[in-house]
Amino acid sequence: MTFSILMRDPETGSFAAAAATGSLCVGGWVLRGDIEAGLIASQGTAPSSFWRDDGLRRLHDGDPADAVVQSLTRADAGRRHRQLSALDRNGRAGAFTGADSVPFAGHLIEDNLVVAGNMLTGENVLRDMQQTALRRNDSLAGCMISVLQSAERAGGDTRGLLSAALLVLRPNHPPLDLRIDHDADPIASLERLCKRVEQPPYRDWLQEVPVLSDRFRAPKDD
Repeated sequence: MTFSILMRDPETGSFAAAAATGSLCVGGWVLRGDIEAGLIASQGTAPSSFWRDDGLRRLHDGDPADAVVQSLTRADAGRRHRQLSALDRNGRAGAFTGADSVPFAGHLIEDNLVVAGNMLTGENVLRDMQQTALRRNDSLAGCMISVLQSAERAGGDTRGLLSAALLVLRPNHPPLDLRIDHDADPIASLERLCKRVEQPPYRDWLQEVPVLSDRFRAPKDD
């Protein structure tokens, strides 16, 4: 039903995530992140919002990603129908794919990167996502769009796509949290929205709101 990516830039401590699905509102269901904690993606045929939110809290407490995944999934009797990915503040990754996930379902993990999906046309979708991320030659947001596009070209969700989402967290910038909740071509719409927020006046306004490196930032007095 869904494919997702979680990625960390070890040079800057920034995080990026993206997801797309053949159902509605993927951003609201799947992705959560905190610049001081890491990233979580909870998905599947019966995704758990508790996995998503509890996982992020545990990452914030400093628990490693693999331990968070193991703890949450082991305690849930419905885990066979769910997937969970986690990436902690140090770039350690963890993931789980339930045995009853609709095929093809699986995940790929390495330092600073997790890709996962279910109801995919094949494992090649995940491998193309992973390789696109590793070849990163764009901004974090641009990289996430490219990863989603590569998944779609590889076959993506067997039903087609209806929603897509993007999350970028950087120490010196406000969060970028974009969602296309229902669209015939959600990745294209997400790309257009991403380009729009990089233009004034929205771009200029972003220079005035608080960020991790300046929690009290505000417009300068005349």
